[in-house]
Amino acid sequence: MLWLKALHIIFVVCWFAGLFYLPRIFVYYAASDNPETRAQLAIMARRLYRFVTPFMLITIALGLAMMSTNLEYYLAAKWLWLKLAGVTFLVFYHIQCGRYVYRINENSDTHGHVFYRFFNEVPVVFLFLIVILAVLKPF
Repeated sequence: MLWLKALHIIFVVCWFAGLFYLPRIFVYYAASDNPETRAQLAIMARRLYRFVTPFMLITIALGLAMMSTNLEYYLAAKWLWLKLAGVTFLVFYHIQCGRYVYRINENSDTHGHVFYRFFNEVPVVFLFLIVILAVLKPF
């Protein structure tokens, strides 16, 4: 169980590194007027998205594996259901990042850097929520 937990935390950190950095690339892309810079940032965004997507999948698989070790407890734990709701939101956030990556690489993105600056802060809120729920286990 401790190995599962350790690996789960490691892959959560890896996934979040991508969720923090990818929207920052979007900010730089939207703020740049230089076509060469924008092209390079589009490539970076595409590669980073492809790199961190497996971390998301591994994080989810390890979380489910941990749940399976004591399914009765976890299914009854209200804190876990809230945590899973947060994780579900982050999966949709990740997918939305993929949509933005696609649009950026097609040169069809219309969002400005201010939009992406706010978009960039979303995973921070969910990181706080999820960690607090996982550590304090309220309810």
